[in-house]
Amino acid sequence: MFVLMSVHHPHPEHRDALVDSMHRYGAAIRGQAGLVRIHTLADERSDRLVGLAIFESREDFERLAPIARAAVADDPFDEWEQRDIDGLALTEI
Repeated sequence: MFVLMSVHHPHPEHRDALVDSMHRYGAAIRGQAGLVRIHTLADERSDRLVGLAIFESREDFERLAPIARAAVADDPFDEWEQRDIDGLALTEI
């Protein structure tokens, strides 16, 4: 199993655009072999948004990631985000 978790800190005025982007990212690979689950989540105690994608393997992630990234390639994350995305690449131990 391989898990990609991305923590976003959107500017309040760009939150909806960022949520839409995260949904497009997920929609681009939803239903593909190797993807177990994908979610867009909001932290109830802060402004943070979390993208959570669970893949069967790192190889599946590497195969599907370019497809998902292409769906949001033109999105202006540098304008939407208060700071850099905190990305985690997690493997089970």
